[in-house]
Amino acid sequence: MKGELEEAERILHQAARLSHQSDNKRAIIYTYDLMANLAFLKGQLDSAEKLFKATMSFLLAGDMKQDDNAIIEMSLKLASIYAAQNQHQLALAGYEFCIQTLDEKMAKYKDLSEDVLSAEERANTNLLLGLSLDSFGRYLLANKQLPRAQRMYERALQISLEVQGEMHPQTVVLLSDLATVLDAQGRYEDAYTHGKRALDLAKQTAHPEEHMVLNNLAGILMHQEDFLQAEQMYKEALSQAELKGDTASVQHIRQELAELARRRKQSR
Repeated sequence: MKGELEEAERILHQAARLSHQSDNKRAIIYTYDLMANLAFLKGQLDSAEKLFKATMSFLLAGDMKQDDNAIIEMSLKLASIYAAQNQHQLALAGYEFCIQTLDEKMAKYKDLSEDVLSAEERANTNLLLGLSLDSFGRYLLANKQLPRAQRMYERALQISLEVQGEMHPQTVVLLSDLATVLDAQGRYEDAYTHGKRALDLAKQTAHPEEHMVLNNLAGILMHQEDFLQAEQMYKEALSQAELKGDTASVQHIRQELAELARRRKQSR
């Protein structure tokens, strides 16, 4: 949590050794899961893949069902790893497994009372479905499968609205992401409507990613050739990104400003 990743990795290796020495299966699973997430965070994708698979093997050997949320969550991370490695068949299979399995679970949950299934477990499963749809939507957007990406984002947004409400940070991000997909399809008016709503909510809630919501809306305005308003939003986004020390966003927004200047020049 403090960002001291190397020290965290050293301690987790010690924990793994102790867990194996004592043959404590629960401790092994817990430690491997933490190590997998740490490797994922550090971008060590090959190591993360091996650790997630090892953790899943331990869990399934201990009679955990394949449709358990813990297994699906790890499967989703594996799909993201395969997507980052351009292993498209594996990525696609992983995303589709997660979404189909969770859809089937939610269908079964419909007829269960709270005596059998708690509201919290129902909500957590639905949110995991939303997370899977969001992740798959990003993958599809990156691979230019825009209509399908739009459907994923629309479903993810609907789940976030139902479970978490309009003011939740994730709802705001999904609204902005849906606007980006619509923009990429040339549906600028619909894109602007969603992007503007996302920005209004981001401002109301002091959203930590307000600068990126601004950036996305500025891009829509640029594509509509509203260069003056787009420039104002890009500059506001840049100022916020610089204050937050988000160097990656600062670089991206500067590139967008350069693209804006190029388009403005061409339009004259």
